[in-house]
Amino acid sequence: MYYNHVIKNLEDNASTFKSLLKNISEEQASWKLSLEKWSLLEIVNHLYDEEREDFRQRIMNIFEDPKKDWAPIAPAEWVTKREYATRDFKTSLSKFLEERKKSIEWLKSLNSPTWKAVHNHPKLGEMSAEMLLANWLAHDYLHIRQITFMHWSYLSHITPSINLDYAGNW
Repeated sequence: MYYNHVIKNLEDNASTFKSLLKNISEEQASWKLSLEKWSLLEIVNHLYDEEREDFRQRIMNIFEDPKKDWAPIAPAEWVTKREYATRDFKTSLSKFLEERKKSIEWLKSLNSPTWKAVHNHPKLGEMSAEMLLANWLAHDYLHIRQITFMHWSYLSHITPSINLDYAGNW
């Protein structure tokens, strides 16, 4: 089954995030490409909230009672509403990694979960636990790509007189 593959990759991605986000200065953590884009600090806090309130929680809800309504989430709104940009970067990263650890422990503790169990979302339709699990990993990959682009963009920002084309096309 691919479930173990996905869970192992979610676990491994904790190390990937930690590696990509270690030794970040406060300046880099808060830097943005533009006003509309998220900083690394905002991305990390988004990951933290998604870890607690979206994927893990919603899979738990499906296993406990697939018919029960889900608590609403608003990830894009949380960035400003929860004031992500005012938080401490290292603390935020640590909190996210701790939540990921809890998620992995919980996922590994499941005994014959019903991954095909479905919640009928009023707007999104049928959503199975396995669909949420796979999308959890896909969400990681999207943000790993985003963080990597932020690193490249910040390098470009701090080295404006250096042409980075020799490295290859982004």
